[in-house]
Amino acid sequence: MIRLTLSQRLSVVFCALLLVCCGALMWIQMRSTAMHEQETVQRLSRGLAEHIARSGELMDARGMRGGEVRALFGKLMAVNPSVEVYLLDDEGRILGHDAPDGHLRRDRVDLAPVRALLRDEPLPILGDDPRSATGRKVFNAAPLWVQGRQAGYIYVVLVGEQREVLAANIAANATLRTTLWSLAILAAVGLLAGVVAFRWVTRPLRQLTRRIQAFDVDAAGAGTPLPPTPLRPGERDELAILQHSFGHMSQRLGEQWQQLREQDLQRRELVANISHDLRTPLSSLHGYLETLALKDATLSADERQRYLSIALSQSHKVGRLAQALFELARLEHGGVVLDRQAFSLPDLVQDVFQKFELAAESRRQALSADIAPGLPPVVADLALIERVLTNLLDNAIRHTPEGGRITVTLRAADGEVQISVADSGPGIAPERRDTLFTAMPALGSQRPDSGGLGLLIVHRILQLHGRDIRLLESREGALFVFSLPAAR
Repeated sequence: MIRLTLSQRLSVVFCALLLVCCGALMWIQMRSTAMHEQETVQRLSRGLAEHIARSGELMDARGMRGGEVRALFGKLMAVNPSVEVYLLDDEGRILGHDAPDGHLRRDRVDLAPVRALLRDEPLPILGDDPRSATGRKVFNAAPLWVQGRQAGYIYVVLVGEQREVLAANIAANATLRTTLWSLAILAAVGLLAGVVAFRWVTRPLRQLTRRIQAFDVDAAGAGTPLPPTPLRPGERDELAILQHSFGHMSQRLGEQWQQLREQDLQRRELVANISHDLRTPLSSLHGYLETLALKDATLSADERQRYLSIALSQSHKVGRLAQALFELARLEHGGVVLDRQAFSLPDLVQDVFQKFELAAESRRQALSADIAPGLPPVVADLALIERVLTNLLDNAIRHTPEGGRITVTLRAADGEVQISVADSGPGIAPERRDTLFTAMPALGSQRPDSGGLGLLIVHRILQLHGRDIRLLESREGALFVFSLPAAR
């Protein structure tokens, strides 16, 4: 099976349609020419039948005079071989003619066209051809009067059998040759015009095809994708719009592919960091339990208690890390449905402070809340926002040195309540700022029990609320800011 390009298929269809249209035009032209010729012949021969009817006595009171009829008709047809003359009675039956034996195919002629001709209706008017069982030709007719009474009609076929045969023999070869040459020229010109026209029309489509074939999502994602083809104002060209849309699509695919590669890299780093963070407390837990198992008989009660305390502390670290991983997985994979409700944010801050009072006192840190008066309630998931504040305060306490301070500030602005958590610790390293809420910190950059998951969980919870968290510049320590919608 031959496979054609789009331009070739369009050219073939165009040429086929062109040939069909040319054939239809030729048929219409030939039919129009034939009708024009018939009308011309019929108009030129308008008085012929009447002249024949007056030229001699073809009928008398006793009926048709056969000898005179045949003699007169024979002379007329000899003078003008293109005509055929017939004598009809007043019901259309053929009474006289000079046709050779066996050539007459009808014994009656329909008089309706004859009457239409005598009423001067528009020409051409076709009547029955006596020498054909179904044929119709242009004719001329006139009534025949005998002793003041209409006895019949003179019926003259203007394009007779001999003329048709002669014209067909002469024109057959020439018509065939002319038709074939015309079709060949039309096909050649149509094919050339179609190829040129459709190559010009489909040039943007070929360009788009090459662009699609050359599109490589890896290459597109490796750098900055090519910008889409600009559109002119009011552009209506479908191919130009398609190219522009493909440019947008390829650019978007490149950006998404780059994001997927970054996410895959972050996932690998997360797995590596979690493996490291788990390995440290598990190794410690295993070491102390193994020591207790091997030296249980030689250890004093104080040593045994100290080893058990260390093992229990390490198991708590593993448990907290596993719980954080489970919580992050639920947030990432849509396992959390928000339970939005209105609640008092100052009350929630005081509740969270109570959980960290002992930890802050043991490190001689100052926990304070700067709450503006008249704050409206906020609408959010109470349990998840409590988790956000818990993670932020936990990070602040762990990274703030002894004697430092942690401050939570609440302010109302533009139908929202803004929450900021500031500490006096060492702050966030510049290289960590861009990926602080999307990637794990490098190994060893924080305490192993944090797992680097606290801020990831905070970021994902606020994303579920349609919010974001920012790290702002501060003279000392870290300053995290986010906002929640106020209840109406």
